[in-house]
Amino acid sequence: MRVIIDQDKCVASGQCVLAAAGVFDQRDEDGVVVLLNADPPAELHEDVRQAAAVCPALAITVEES
Repeated sequence: MRVIIDQDKCVASGQCVLAAAGVFDQRDEDGVVVLLNADPPAELHEDVRQAAAVCPALAITVEES
């Protein structure tokens, strides 16, 4: 799995961080998503899929390998 984020689309809702804190974080100054791990371990894959599904801005793309 490879994770791609589009920071320009992000609306800083924080849903991705709630779903997969080990993969996503937010910038302190504006709350925009920060990708911590573009290639997360298998045990986080379902969390990443959930984060992408709940992102209101559709700013997360998941490429399955």
